[in-house]
This record gives sequence, structure tokens and C-alpha cells, in this order.
Amino acid sequence: MLRLTSPIRTSSTLSAALTTKRSVHFAGYGGRTEVTLIPGDGIGNAAAQSVKSIFKAQNVPVDFDEIHVTGLGKSQEPPKEYFEAIKSLKRTKVGLKGIIYTPVTAHGHPSFNVQLRKDLDVFAAVSLYRSLPGVSTRHKDVDFVIVRENTEGEYSGLETRPVPGVVESLKITSESVVERLARFAYDFAKANGLGSVTAVHKANIMKKGDGLFKNTIARVGEELYPEISSNSVIVDNCAMQVVSNSQQYKVLVTPNLYGNILSNIGAGLVGGPGVVPGVSIGREYAVFEPGCRHVGLSLTDKGTANPTATILSSVMMLRHIGLDRDAEAIARAVYTTLAEQKVATPDIGGTSTTVEFTNEVIRKLETVQ
Repeated sequence: MLRLTSPIRTSSTLSAALTTKRSVHFAGYGGRTEVTLIPGDGIGNAAAQSVKSIFKAQNVPVDFDEIHVTGLGKSQEPPKEYFEAIKSLKRTKVGLKGIIYTPVTAHGHPSFNVQLRKDLDVFAAVSLYRSLPGVSTRHKDVDFVIVRENTEGEYSGLETRPVPGVVESLKITSESVVERLARFAYDFAKANGLGSVTAVHKANIMKKGDGLFKNTIARVGEELYPEISSNSVIVDNCAMQVVSNSQQYKVLVTPNLYGNILSNIGAGLVGGPGVVPGVSIGREYAVFEPGCRHVGLSLTDKGTANPTATILSSVMMLRHIGLDRDAEAIARAVYTTLAEQKVATPDIGGTSTTVEFTNEVIRKLETVQ
């Protein structure tokens, strides 16, 4: 059984599980767990260092197998470090990851982030959006979850040029893929006492592809989870509704691209990409990474990155591997630091550096336990 938990509700367990035919055993020895660490590009190194410093201060029994994978190279193929990271993840079963840069030019390499998720079949991307204490935003009492399909849709990477000046991009929707995503989303809602699951679609235009997505989510809910309210909403309406009345939603389950767009809207509601934790999870592997996938390339080595999203993703990871006590302590230390508003990075209205924020969280560890 894979266990996914969130740092958002520190007073209770927010969890979702996938039952498998075999147990997942994490790598480690002597009461310690080995975790693959992929810092990523942009702010990734700074955020990873923050987590390592906090884990050291808390004496968390985790050993990192750290592998640096970058997308800043010019090769069309993944670097050798990418394959080392995949090998490590297949051994450890769990990873903490930053975001790897993907170029936007036509001749740039494909996304190594997407390839990793496909190679490991971590099909569900879960990101958490909740108003945080001390983070000033225009919208209050935000609290919802996005469960995003992670392996196909518009991210299938299948593009052709049949004639000059015309490009075809294929959007793939498979019933079996949507069904396992639906089961995960309903399991998540059921395990956490969240009363509704809403499928996001554009079936009024893409009647077959998005129609299949919408109808499969509805069928799974009706057949297997009658106690959970199953709804649907057109994606453009959903974008407006999330901004005007996010409280109506508990779990939004989305195809790949819609989830990407809505995750950025959600981040804007709660303070930006620096405060949104997440995970990409499958039947065997779990890769914890910021829920709003921003590289922050312009902040590289500036010392002002907000490590909160990565720290809270690591808290989710700790709960996943059964280290609830350490997860609780670190989560409380982060929330207390944010609530006091004395030490905060520039993106949430402060003037502190990444190191200063990290050190304040470490100081709070001594008082919140």
C-alpha cells in the first residue's frame, strides 16, 4: 500500500492510498530510509539545501542519494545523470525532486520532467492549495486539491508536420488511464473526508476525448463511490469559479494540461508557486515535488528563493514513509515561521534570504515539539 499524506492539516491525517498486489519496501538500513534527491534547475539547489539542513537539525533518519539532473544542456537526449536518477528511484521507490528546466524553442530537448513521470508511471499528480497563516493574499479560506493525470493528454509529445506550415499535435485519452486516475481521486477524497470530486473537462467541444474523460470519472464514482458527490465542470468555467468561489470544490480531477493551468491559478490564490507542495505518485513509486512546477531560473543563486513548497513536499514524503513525528514537527515549524511574518522571502512580502528563512524554521523546531 502506498500512503500519501499532506502537511496542510497538521491536526489530522490527510491521506490517500493505492492498494497494490504487493507491498512497497523502501530502501534503507539500520532504521534509516534512503531517498533519491534530484534538486533540479533554478531554485532547486537552494530549496534542496534548505530541506537537508532542516532534516539534519531534526535528526530525520533519511539518507539522500543526491543526483543532479539538468535540462540546461544542448543535447536532445537526457544526460547520463537522468538514467542514474531513474535507477536510483527504482531502488528507493521514493524521491524528492525540484523542477528540471525545459526549453521552449522548437529545437530544444523534450521535457525530462515529463519523461521521468512516464518512465516511472507516476500517473497522478497531487497538488494542495490552502490559505497559509501569515501569507497575505486577496483570497481567504482557500482549501482544495488538484489530482492531475500525469502521463498522457496534451503531454503525450506526439506531434507531426504532415505538410509545410501545418502541425498536428495529438491529445491522447485512454479509458484505462482515466479509470485509475478516477479511483485514486475518489480514494483520496474518501480517505480524507472530502465529500466531492469534480471532473474538469471540455467535452462540449472535444466530445470524444474529453467526453471519455468526463464519463469515465462519473462512471467510477457512481459504481464504486456512491457516498461521494461526483460532479463535472467545463474547464473555462472552472477557471473562473476557482477564483470567485474556490470553497465549492474539494477535489478537482483533471486531464494533464487543464491541471497545469489550474495549478497556476491555485498558486496565485494562496501566495505563489513557492508555497504549493505536491507529489507525482503511481502504484510503485512516489516523487515529491512542488505542486506548481516553476523552475525559477531567474532566481538561480540569488539567495532569495522560497523553499516552503519543497519543505512541505518533503513533509508529505516523510508521512508517506511513516515518519509522522518528524513530519509534524517540521510542518509546525514552517507554519509558525510563516504566521509570525518576521522572516519571509520576497515572493510573500518579506526581505529575508532562503538561508534566513531556513534557519528560522530550524529555530522553531526547538520550540514546537
